[in-house]
Amino acid sequence: MAVNPHPLTALEVMRDAPVIPVIVLNDVAHAVPLARALVAGGIRMLEVTLRTPQALQCIEAIARDVPDAVVGAGTIRSAADAQASALAGARFGVSPGYTSAVGKACHELGLPLLPGVATGSEIMTAQADGYTQLKFFPALQAGGLPMLKAWQGPFGDVTFCPTGGIHAGNAAEFLALSNVACVGGSWIVPTDAIRNGDWARIEELAHEATQLPR
Repeated sequence: MAVNPHPLTALEVMRDAPVIPVIVLNDVAHAVPLARALVAGGIRMLEVTLRTPQALQCIEAIARDVPDAVVGAGTIRSAADAQASALAGARFGVSPGYTSAVGKACHELGLPLLPGVATGSEIMTAQADGYTQLKFFPALQAGGLPMLKAWQGPFGDVTFCPTGGIHAGNAAEFLALSNVACVGGSWIVPTDAIRNGDWARIEELAHEATQLPR
């Protein structure tokens, strides 16, 4: 039975804004004010990565206290990660790679998943399991713009969210591609701004990101 009470589609997650912030939180106290700042700046889809021991608590806090945010879990690497994320309140998932076990778990949970891919074979594996909205990761290291352009032919039915090395200076180039719906990036949630509680700066960076053309 699905844990997620308000299922979205992966395409809805990707099309909500030009950028999905890739968030690393080390302090649960930062989760709610950060989410509020991003929402105030126009960014609702928030990827909180499972890279810290506090990540699930942060997801739970945002899901509980920031109703206008749509919190998701990043760095999902196992079915257990998917289960824990959904139980914490995550409404979508993002993975750095793809396995059928992760794909099946997210499907059963009703958790939209953006699986990470870097090769044609990985795209085909994800497609075979019903996934056509994919995260291209690590985007720059795996071929960047030329790779995405090359995939437009054989994988014309796939939509990508390139993540990894994307920043304010190159995001527009990626968003201009017909097979890119959004990008993932950490530049709108700088570590020092989070550490210092500079929520006004994060709100402004979020607002600037919403103005990127697609």
